[in-house]
Amino acid sequence: MTLNPMRDLGVVSVSLDLGAGRRGVDMGPSALRVAGLTERLELLGYTVREAGAVTAEQPEVIQVGESRLRFLDAVCAACQETYRRVIRVLEDGGFPLILGGDHSLSIGSVSAVAAHHAARNERIGVLWVDAHTDMNTPETTPSGNIHGMSLAALAGLGPERLTRLMGDPAPAVEARNICVIGARDIDETEKGVVRASGIRVFTMTEIDERGMGAVMDEALERLNEGTAGFHLSYDLDGLDPRVAPGVGTPVPGGLTYREGHLICEKIARTNSLVSLEVVEVNPVLDRENLTARTAVELVASALGQAIL
Repeated sequence: MTLNPMRDLGVVSVSLDLGAGRRGVDMGPSALRVAGLTERLELLGYTVREAGAVTAEQPEVIQVGESRLRFLDAVCAACQETYRRVIRVLEDGGFPLILGGDHSLSIGSVSAVAAHHAARNERIGVLWVDAHTDMNTPETTPSGNIHGMSLAALAGLGPERLTRLMGDPAPAVEARNICVIGARDIDETEKGVVRASGIRVFTMTEIDERGMGAVMDEALERLNEGTAGFHLSYDLDGLDPRVAPGVGTPVPGGLTYREGHLICEKIARTNSLVSLEVVEVNPVLDRENLTARTAVELVASALGQAIL
């Protein structure tokens, strides 16, 4: 099957919550579909093709393992399968759209996109919209939950099973091409890792002071510097809980509805987006599927839906 990357979306569903501290986010892909994701994208002129579903074992029937790397074996297995599914979409010429699932899945999805471009002597950038920086390592984590280590792994920090998931060189993405937007809850032990890493973190304080337009202009410049484009990893807890209540780790003082959309609208104008994922939608904690419906609207904005 040969796809048109401008019009053909390969959707990979990842029903994974082992990397998180609360149950329910594994139902995120279903909630997004119930919220009308496929229909919305088809109205924009896309062909939406199912590229496979990744499922993980249930925590009740497997061992937690090491307390600072909870469920490592099962998380790695799910991430490896995610990697294979995303690679297949890219090799078929399509655009990967990944539905999560907790944020640990990004270790698989982003590694796949990076490896695909590395084989062509290209780099990618990563835009990480999140209330957290996810830059913990086993040495700094207060919880042992791998979703809080996912960006660190992609930046080459942490155990080799995460940083070199499929044996590819680490880091998957260079720090100079990584931006985090919306951060407002960073563990004390994590802050030193973030400062030393070289990634660019736009906290909510900076967004309040400068405005989202200026922040996105700077972020896009960094994401596109010497790259073939960038991956958008949108954690719905980046939004304020009043906008997106159905997330496992809500933090007050987040992005407004319009700030969240402006990120996506400015991305759509660049034609530099190479892959996209939405993560941490937890319908168990949601109200009338509001968070999933918001996520669908954000995906549509990133893929070209405009106000006028």
